[in-house]
Amino acid sequence: MEEIIIDNEELDDEGPQLYEHHRFVVDKGQVPVRVDKYMCEKLTHSSRNRIQKAADAGFVHVNDRPVKSNYKVRPGDVVTLMLDRPQFDTTIEPEDIPLDVVYEDKEVMVINKPAGMVVHPGCGNFSGTLVNAIAWHLKDDKGYDPNDPEVGLVHRIDKDTTGLLVIAKTPEAKSNLGLQFFNKTTHRSYLAIVWGNLTEDGGRIEGNITRDPKDRLRMTVTAPDSGIGKPAVTHYRVVERLGYVTLVECVLETGRTHQIRAHMRHIGHPLFADERYGGTEILRGERSSTYKAFIHNCFKICPRQALHAQTLGFVHPKTGKQMDFTSSLPDDLSALIDKWHIYMKGNEYKQLNDLE
Repeated sequence: MEEIIIDNEELDDEGPQLYEHHRFVVDKGQVPVRVDKYMCEKLTHSSRNRIQKAADAGFVHVNDRPVKSNYKVRPGDVVTLMLDRPQFDTTIEPEDIPLDVVYEDKEVMVINKPAGMVVHPGCGNFSGTLVNAIAWHLKDDKGYDPNDPEVGLVHRIDKDTTGLLVIAKTPEAKSNLGLQFFNKTTHRSYLAIVWGNLTEDGGRIEGNITRDPKDRLRMTVTAPDSGIGKPAVTHYRVVERLGYVTLVECVLETGRTHQIRAHMRHIGHPLFADERYGGTEILRGERSSTYKAFIHNCFKICPRQALHAQTLGFVHPKTGKQMDFTSSLPDDLSALIDKWHIYMKGNEYKQLNDLE
């Protein structure tokens, strides 16, 4: 879903020409609810404040008439977002962007994604994405249409997460791989650097993942029996204790949006340098100016959440052969770990009570 952007340009006396961007028909069982709250639940990448501004500008319509934010929708209402510009053309065009192709055959590709690359167009990123790069790479493959939803990405990782992704080049491959992901028979493990020294050497995190009502771009965790959100399970194992941070391996049972980031924050160990989940605060360690300078230098080395999709395993959709891939840590995470090694050695690090 696109983010709502309201321009403050003056309009002529006749008002702007409006274009429909989104349309929702209210369900028969819907209880009366404010239209701004209703649309906020539908347009998950737009804040309630932006929707209210859109209503103030006359862009929120119910049954073809503009309404204010406090209008309460009722069953059968047709709610539309009308903006003063046409919808962005979402046609995926090939772009000559380098790809790190780990494996490729006629049915599948496995790609090692760098940090900073958006996987799929949307939310202001309509070019320069992994999908655009794949379209260029396969531009001479007459059987591959980047705009056909029956081929392409089978799963996704966040913009600033690095690591492995599988792409289906045929509808049959996508259907087969999609079923494997649905049945949880694929294997995926991630390496993450998290704040704090975990009490146990390993564990299981279970908690539903749902959108945070206070920040629509962040996910939060609710109890498994709450009925709110989608069930999610993450298994973690300590790989190396680095003082005030820990290198952990995370294995997913489910693949929810921001699952590892939200789950680790939920147990009190946000990912290092993960701004959206509080990881850019100095959450553990000393109060000295030297230590603070060290942490800020670490943030410069790795200015993103410290998360890497390290392994990926699936059954080949045509041959039935087990396929397993491993991606080495990217340079920024390797440099970050090295810096913590130097810090620990230089300070003759000792296990302290405040490192939980």
